[in-house]
Amino acid sequence: MVIPPTLVSRLTVIAPALVPLAGLVLSVAVYAARHAIGRPPVVEQIKSNELFGPRVSRWAYWTFRPFERALLTSGISPNAITTASLVACIGAGVALALGHLATGAWLYAAGGILDLLDGRVARALGRQSQAGALFDSVADRWAELAMFAGYAWWLRETPWLMAVLGCSAGSMMVSYTRARAEGLGIALRGGAMQRAERIVLVIAGTMAAAILGAEANTAAWAVPTAGGFLALCGVLSAATALRRWADAYRALGEPRRRDSAARTPSPSPIDAAPAPVPPDEQHPPPSSLPTSLA
Repeated sequence: MVIPPTLVSRLTVIAPALVPLAGLVLSVAVYAARHAIGRPPVVEQIKSNELFGPRVSRWAYWTFRPFERALLTSGISPNAITTASLVACIGAGVALALGHLATGAWLYAAGGILDLLDGRVARALGRQSQAGALFDSVADRWAELAMFAGYAWWLRETPWLMAVLGCSAGSMMVSYTRARAEGLGIALRGGAMQRAERIVLVIAGTMAAAILGAEANTAAWAVPTAGGFLALCGVLSAATALRRWADAYRALGEPRRRDSAARTPSPSPIDAAPAPVPPDEQHPPPSSLPTSLA
């Protein structure tokens, strides 16, 4: 039996995903079974997103807990994990710029998993600090820019370049709006397209484009598929940034409205209603009437 070359090329792209995909399917089955028997996994200090929700976030942290334990016992510092995440994302950008979509998707997935775990490792080791939080946040922004730069180079001669620029701008504004609001004392957590959602959506689009590009008869769909996913990510990211902007603006305006209401004087009893007229003044005696009316 002769295997068609197109099937071989497609399997080359998909094969590295089979083992982790099988592991994820098994993880979902075990997670659901434990919930069904009333013994759900206990995962503390999770960060849930609006789109995925706490249950999916708890499953993700529970699934990658073996990697977290391995990092804890390895002695690797949280900043080193953050650096490895950044290097993986830079590698993803280089791979995308060269047209190696599958490699770029895998490297970006590795960077996302490491970014998921660096904060938990820092908390478990008691090594949380403002310097570490700054390092992690800035590294995340550089990681996204590196990946979008690779996509921009790959799509530079197509109209989909605008989708890359829009996705990059939307992603940056989501993070900037939150950081600016937190600097003013407003906590923003909402939005359907936060970093985890952006990573999942971009990886899904990149893998779909890689699979399509592996065959000659579907290769023409690789660029529109990747560009379409990036455009969707850009639109949703911009919507999230605008929502956060509006939420922060309303939150910052509420104290001013309350202070204005507190400073507005309430009407005094004299201003509120005229004083009652005594009965003897309502009908004056005849002697008090003017002479012309007497």
